Amino acid sequence: MEQQDLSYTVTTDKDFAAAVKAVEEATAAQGMKVQHVHDVQATLKSKGYDSEPLKIIEICNARYAHEVLARDVMISLMMPCKVNVYTREGKTYISALRPTMLAEFFPQADLKEVANQVDAQIRGIVDAAR
Repeated sequence: MEQQDLSYTVTTDKDFAAAVKAVEEATAAQGMKVQHVHDVQATLKSKGYDSEPLKIIEICNARYAHEVLARDVMISLMMPCKVNVYTREGKTYISALRPTMLAEFFPQADLKEVANQVDAQIRGIVDAAR
């Protein structure tokens, strides 16, 4: 599996905080809900480690979640969908794990159609937040 199969990543001219806010707003616009935001930089700092900004934004659509969990509860290991915002060398990135790879990991669940639908939404969120 190649990198582009696993993730969809863009750079943005927005600063880190504005990119996080844009992801949250684009998530709502796509009919999805932000479940939790992990501030990885703050967590690492609290343990004495310095790192560049990184937030993991967990998002979900209940209808899709219900549909895929009914097919195979083990898919929950890869849920909810994650969109990361981070900085590296002064640039801000928005990156999402591609839902289409679920069909690869769980071929018996026949997820291709639903995975493609969610993937389009996730890429739409990343592009809108850009």
